[in-house]
Amino acid sequence: TMPHSHPTNTSLSELHLTGIPGLQHLHHWISIPFCLLYLVTLAGNSTLLCVIKADPSLHLPMFFFLSMLAVIDLVMSTSISPKMLGIFWFHSTAISLDACLTQMYFVHAFSGMESGVLVAMAFDRYVAICNPLRYLSILTSPVVAAIGLATLLRPVVFMSLLTFQICRLPLCSPAVVDHSYCEHMAVLKLACGDAAFSTTYSLSVSTYVGSFDSLLIALSYTLILRAVLSLSSPQARKKAFSTCSSHLCIMALFYIPGLLSMYMERYHHGLPPHIQVLLADLYLLIPPAFNPLIYGIRMKQIRDGVRRAISR
Repeated sequence: TMPHSHPTNTSLSELHLTGIPGLQHLHHWISIPFCLLYLVTLAGNSTLLCVIKADPSLHLPMFFFLSMLAVIDLVMSTSISPKMLGIFWFHSTAISLDACLTQMYFVHAFSGMESGVLVAMAFDRYVAICNPLRYLSILTSPVVAAIGLATLLRPVVFMSLLTFQICRLPLCSPAVVDHSYCEHMAVLKLACGDAAFSTTYSLSVSTYVGSFDSLLIALSYTLILRAVLSLSSPQARKKAFSTCSSHLCIMALFYIPGLLSMYMERYHHGLPPHIQVLLADLYLLIPPAFNPLIYGIRMKQIRDGVRRAISR
């Protein structure tokens, strides 16, 4: 079929994304869950933002972090989903080099921000459960603003360096990226120059962010569970356990496939490429769709806020 033939002499101001390599014949079927996940992401996160904005009783640090997460999720999934669905439905594989680098920047910077916000939310839960009386004196507006700023700046610094390095590398044809979006390891494979530094840098940064952040989250939740186990009522224990376990599951869905896909892109020998690409897609598509449900709808304050908004 024509759309999947490799263009060889394209000027490298334009690249071609293959979608999911090896599964092109299933693109129409794969597009159904991907499209649904994107629609759920748009609906869930927009609703959450509207409810939090409209309800003054929700203007607390916890809901500020939740709003940050919702905005990040909207940007992260919007940076890949429309283009991906275009590939699946219309074979529109072409993407300009500038658009590709922009997409790469957004995807990786915002997934780094997501990681930071998950840490901030775990810390917030720790303070709320282990120091409830001092919650507002610990998480003052300046502290919350500083945490929010640090969360945004860290990935921006990392990704700006990485994008700058890639911009300076000459790229060779065939200009085909074997991926459904401009994932930087997949783009680096087109480099004619020596890309060793960029590869090592990106793997080190991802490993550092992934492992450091998940360790902090694990620490917060260990302390939370210790506090919960000392609660007298079995009802309260059960509720806290169910909340913590659902939080940890959705975090595992973000960190594990994300890091696995990076290492597989670098070291996959003999593994079908579609496994790596699907993992890389899922860690950017599943958490944004489920975060509003796990963190938002399950919270009594959010449900009450929704009810108030509806009754208005």
